[in-house]
Amino acid sequence: MTKRIISVFLMAMFFMSMLAVPAHAMNVEGKQQEVANVAHRGASGHAPENTMAAFDKAFEMKADYIEIDVQMTSDGELIAIHDTTVNRTTNGSGFVGDFTLEEIQQLDAGSWFGQEFAGEQIPTFEEIVDAYRGKIGILIELKSPELYPGMEEKVADALIERNMHRPSNHKIIIQSFNHESVQTSKELLPNVPHGVLAGLTWANVTDEQLAQFATYADYFNPNMNIVTDGLVERVHDIGMEIFPYTVRTQEQADNLFELGVDGIITDFPEFVYEHPVKN
Repeated sequence: MTKRIISVFLMAMFFMSMLAVPAHAMNVEGKQQEVANVAHRGASGHAPENTMAAFDKAFEMKADYIEIDVQMTSDGELIAIHDTTVNRTTNGSGFVGDFTLEEIQQLDAGSWFGQEFAGEQIPTFEEIVDAYRGKIGILIELKSPELYPGMEEKVADALIERNMHRPSNHKIIIQSFNHESVQTSKELLPNVPHGVLAGLTWANVTDEQLAQFATYADYFNPNMNIVTDGLVERVHDIGMEIFPYTVRTQEQADNLFELGVDGIITDFPEFVYEHPVKN
């Protein structure tokens, strides 16, 4: 009788442990799959994008990476902001490249999201790197580099100065929609992983194009709406990884898990299972 009770208890514990693993983190063999949790512009579903508040929230939520958008001020300083104007995410107006660093840091980059974030500043690239290096991965997007000649060199210089140009754990990645900029950056930082971003127009990317990307990039990071199991397989076959963007619902995250992607770029880190065991 005692053995039977113990057997029932152990079986119950087994089923409870299975329930503790989110369904979307399981592959067809019932194993957990490793998917990098990338907080898009920080945990931007919870705090104003590209601010220290959003990056702090991503770290608190145990994301694997923060994704940041890098642009440049008129006096050559690297800052984190997505749009090429300050209109949407600050109380100012005008093009990012027309502001000096001093001018841009006088703007309120938090109130638009919520009054509790009033006074949040646009941070510098160096400020972000100094705050989070060694604590969380940093996915650096070179945003509209064609507007900022020399941006790639400035990013490279900042990383080299901090001895971050020889990462051993792939915790620094540089990407851009401007693929020429990616090539330039890779030449400057050959030991840093790089990625090419791909919008909807790349839905029919060919094997030849993927092979060309693979000569200088380690990641093919597309809009999630063009991701298929066939695309994931072809990216893997060429030796690259795939981090689609931008997930804003649990359903979207679940779909990408099923397709076998390597990372998910999301406004809501809670939609991505954190630190699962590799297959």
